[in-house]
Amino acid sequence: MLHLRELWSRTKAFLARLFRRKPPEPGRFETGGKGTFRGFLAVAPWILPQRDYLVYVPKGHANGPNDREAPLIVLIHGCQQTPEDIAAGTRIANTADDLGCLVLLPRQKNGANRWGCWNWYDGGTTRGWGETAIVAAQIEEVRERYRIDRRRVFVAGMSSGGGLAAILGLRRPDLVAGTFIHSGIACGAASSPYTALSVISNGADTDVAEIGADARAAADPTSLPVPLIAIQGSLDTAVPPINAVQLVRQYLALNAHPAATSGDATELPPPDHVATTTTDGRPVTTSEWNDGRRLVARHVLIDGLGHAWSGGDEQHPYHDAQGPDATALLGAFVRSALS
Repeated sequence: MLHLRELWSRTKAFLARLFRRKPPEPGRFETGGKGTFRGFLAVAPWILPQRDYLVYVPKGHANGPNDREAPLIVLIHGCQQTPEDIAAGTRIANTADDLGCLVLLPRQKNGANRWGCWNWYDGGTTRGWGETAIVAAQIEEVRERYRIDRRRVFVAGMSSGGGLAAILGLRRPDLVAGTFIHSGIACGAASSPYTALSVISNGADTDVAEIGADARAAADPTSLPVPLIAIQGSLDTAVPPINAVQLVRQYLALNAHPAATSGDATELPPPDHVATTTTDGRPVTTSEWNDGRRLVARHVLIDGLGHAWSGGDEQHPYHDAQGPDATALLGAFVRSALS
């Protein structure tokens, strides 16, 4: 009898271990790299068309064949930043854990740009080749490696990274479900690399709305719309507010909103909705353009903000601790698209 009790006790212990629910894995960063022959740059043809990246895998993420596919945020750093800087400064890991999404953080290569910027003004890149093709290849690799929901890939970026995000939204709407651009620049805003600095300060020397309309004509209609959120500081002298205005006009054209070409091209067209609130003592004006109940574009102008990610960790370059919290706005954008 004692022997049978001992055997039963061991059997129960074995079954408990076998069916015990494992605790969720903690969030973690993993590394990777990807290139494409379409990724050569006219402005730096000696640089191999490959870039490294980080991936943040949220806590509890499972990657089995029967597990639910996860959303993906692509977060592209700005000049004189690294993926580590923008990940820490934006606290994007907390948002990813909350949403259950992964985060892809491309890394600019040393030598591709002397300031560590993404080459948003490179002719090939603006047409969907160059660094646009490299980051698109990274998205495709991460999408397969981590079981990403193809319909839920959101591209965000700061400064030059915002410029690259804008291009991805226009040139690869088959990959991108929405764009979130902080202090960024419209696709094709500079007619050549030689005019890029002037364009940043004074606005595009091309018709960015026409570029948006042409991108729409070339796209698969089923891949549209690609909604935009443009965050802009009123005191940004590195990438002044005219650039966010032109981003909005470009995405209105991409998404065939009738306001795309109305009014003065240097000002926001009449919005469908506008509201002014105050966050941390800063007036924030939010203008929206919609297609029925669906968001087409949102422009958020933050009074008193310079060239920095709003509501970020100011221990990291180009982040401002004062609100509103741009990362929270990004999380709300993604969450609304998932509902």
